[in-house]
Amino acid sequence: MLRHVIPPARFYSQVPNDLIRHPRLNSDAVRLLTWQLSLPADRHESLSTTAERAGIKPRAFQRAKQQLKDEGYFHEWKEQGPGGLWQTRQLVSNVVLTAEDVAHLRAEAPAPAKRAAGEPTGPSVGRHPEEDFQENTSNPPDDGARQLVEQLRDLDPRLRVPRGMLTELAALAAQWLHLGHTVDGVRAAIARGLPAARDTIHRPGGLVRYLLRDVPPVEAPLAPPEPPRVALMRECVGSHTQPRLFRPVADEDACAECRRARAEEAAATSRPPATGAQAAVRGAATARAALRTVPV
Repeated sequence: MLRHVIPPARFYSQVPNDLIRHPRLNSDAVRLLTWQLSLPADRHESLSTTAERAGIKPRAFQRAKQQLKDEGYFHEWKEQGPGGLWQTRQLVSNVVLTAEDVAHLRAEAPAPAKRAAGEPTGPSVGRHPEEDFQENTSNPPDDGARQLVEQLRDLDPRLRVPRGMLTELAALAAQWLHLGHTVDGVRAAIARGLPAARDTIHRPGGLVRYLLRDVPPVEAPLAPPEPPRVALMRECVGSHTQPRLFRPVADEDACAECRRARAEEAAATSRPPATGAQAAVRGAATARAALRTVPV
């Protein structure tokens, strides 16, 4: 294939080829990330706003966002800012970042308890965030989300979550509720991720945080299955050699054959008596038929 490329003199972005050719990122995910990486350093735009500007539909956006999370190009978390307002902070990068890398990049992250000998080191070369911005949310996590995490022990006695983590977990649960998941649905998702009942959970708060970190898209409810055809059928009350089933249109209790026989019988009983002339004609016909049957 021939290619004719003129390098742009301005208004261009340097994007790694590994990102453009990533086998597990669909076109929407690549477009979201390259769009974000092309923004000026002082431009803070949420990923959802980028999706709207790029014409990406909500369900497609959720899939693309999840892919970027899974591959380490996108991270987000909630934190309480000045005045008690909750903020969603998002970070995108042009290279893969692990949770440890992001922890080093967060200004509010505490320093590790133990450090290796020598000078402290930061992330690997090139592992730097291209955007780090926040969305203000005027409301704290929903009361339902708070109640959900406070009652985790009712779901499993092993989930003794430290009280200091309840606010963080409530913020994560609130994201599920904001996207349309129900409280019961969130509980079910947590229950599916728990280890076997015989196993001990040493860090229940960390486990719940891991299970709530990624919010899946809400699945459309399945249509109720149609009842089997035989369930819509009824047994005919007429006289048959074997029971006969039929599908009633309204509230009839007999099949079409029996209903037709009923109608003919009713018509015969309601027929008016024959006049003298009619009786004579019928008698003559009967006599002629009898003569035809007499052997010669």
